[in-house]
Amino acid sequence: MNGPEIHVEFAPELSLFVPPARRAAATGVATDGASTLGHVVESLGVPLTEVGALVVDGREVPVSHIPAAGESVRVRAVRRPQSVPGAPLRFLLDVHLGTLARRMRLLGVDTAYESTDIGDPALAARSAAERRVLLSRDRGLLRRRELWAGAFVYSTQPDDQLRDVLGRFAPGLKPWTRCTACNGLLREATKEELADRLEGGTSRSYDVFAQCAACGRAYWRGAHHDRLEAIVGRALAEFGSH
Repeated sequence: MNGPEIHVEFAPELSLFVPPARRAAATGVATDGASTLGHVVESLGVPLTEVGALVVDGREVPVSHIPAAGESVRVRAVRRPQSVPGAPLRFLLDVHLGTLARRMRLLGVDTAYESTDIGDPALAARSAAERRVLLSRDRGLLRRRELWAGAFVYSTQPDDQLRDVLGRFAPGLKPWTRCTACNGLLREATKEELADRLEGGTSRSYDVFAQCAACGRAYWRGAHHDRLEAIVGRALAEFGSH
C-alpha cells in the first residue's frame, strides 16, 4: 500500500495480534485509498471478531469506513460481556477445542463441536447456517466473511479457555443438563431403563441415572464426578449470576 497514511493505535488487549513495533503507540500505516478500515485492521493481524469500536479522530466509525490521509484511528477491544443479537446464544468449536467443548456442555451451554477437521469453509458455513458463535485459535478461520459470529480463544489451557468464554459471552449456565459427548439434552432415567447399558458393578453401586435423549448415553455419579463437580463449582461461583 502506498496511498494515504493514517495513524493506528491498538488497545493493549489486542497486543497478541499486533507486531511488536506497533504495540507501544500509534504508528503510521500506508493505505491504498480504497480499502475499508476493517480490511486495514485485519491486514495488520487483528481479526475483526476481536475488535470493538473503531474510533477515528474521536468519532466512532463502521468497519466500512474508507480511511483518509492523516486520520488517527484507535482500535478498541470487544466489550465484555459481549452481546450476540438475533439468535439464542449457541457455540461451534473447531477440532482443536475438544476439552473446552466438553466443559461447556457440562455447564449446560449449547455447544456443537467438530471432532474431525472438516475444513475452514465448512466450519464457517455451519456457523452461518446454525447461527452459532465459532470459537477458534485459528486467526485465518476467524477472518472468513461467511462467519455468522466468532471469537478467538486466547489461552491453550482448558481452565483459562473456559473462564475466557464465560467471561466474554456470559451464557446461562445449567450444569448437568447436556450430554458431554453429543450436546443432546439429558433426562432422568431409571436403572431398569438402562439395564442393557450398565455393567454389573455400576448397577449395584449407583441408583441415580440420566440418559441423553439424542444418543442414548447413560450418566451416573462415577469415579470422575468429584473432578467434574469442581469444574462446575468454580464456574458457578464466578459466573453463575449470569
